[in-house]
Amino acid sequence: MSQSPFAIAPRPVVSIPITAEEVRFPVSRIFCVGQNYAEHAREMGGMPEREPPFFFMKSAEALVTDGQAMVYPPLTANLHFEVELVVALSKGGSNIALTDALDHVFGYAVGLDMTRRDMQAEAKATRRPWDLSKNFANAGPLGPITRAASHPASSDTVTLEVDGVLRQAGTIGDMIWSVPEIIATLSRYQPLVAGDLIYTGTPAGVGPVAIGSEMVARIAGLPALHCAVIGPPGDFESGALCVLEP
Repeated sequence: MSQSPFAIAPRPVVSIPITAEEVRFPVSRIFCVGQNYAEHAREMGGMPEREPPFFFMKSAEALVTDGQAMVYPPLTANLHFEVELVVALSKGGSNIALTDALDHVFGYAVGLDMTRRDMQAEAKATRRPWDLSKNFANAGPLGPITRAASHPASSDTVTLEVDGVLRQAGTIGDMIWSVPEIIATLSRYQPLVAGDLIYTGTPAGVGPVAIGSEMVARIAGLPALHCAVIGPPGDFESGALCVLEP
């Protein structure tokens, strides 16, 4: 038996199901666009002008999919939801031309950018990085990827309900930066690769959830994502799982 070249066993590849297919989409990196809807930029104290978009990252291990639990994270008392269109890339590149950007798209999914808002606010106030407010276990519930036979229209709706109450509503056309613009801009910062995911920003109306809250995220043309927030490890029996709408 040959000896493994690794000192410890490597982690398995993180992957996402593809709608109506048996094969899966392997995830490389997760990029997120900040404040890409004007009304959300205003509610967060930012300016909605078309300045260059800014990005942050989540690790692939932050994803919640395949009916896994959305566990309320530690060290926060103000966990916020943010519904987002997520773009999956089939190929990468540097300095991608705007006119070629959609050729790099494999498909789309509905995602939630969960945020430890109190931790983020404290980090901003002290001018420290706020990575851990965005990148933590269960920070990225995600539905299955639907292959891009076509691309989202500007009139396609983006909504989130919490406990049956509509909390966020917008359209793809409300984005400050479009999907092609996001891909082209991001590719100027560093090479993109096949398997990258891009969370494209959220409409206004973000707010807190608690243990027991049930979220339903919808984007026109994509499977809806149902997700309930449960307690920490040891309390799993009290909650539900993230599941897909039939």
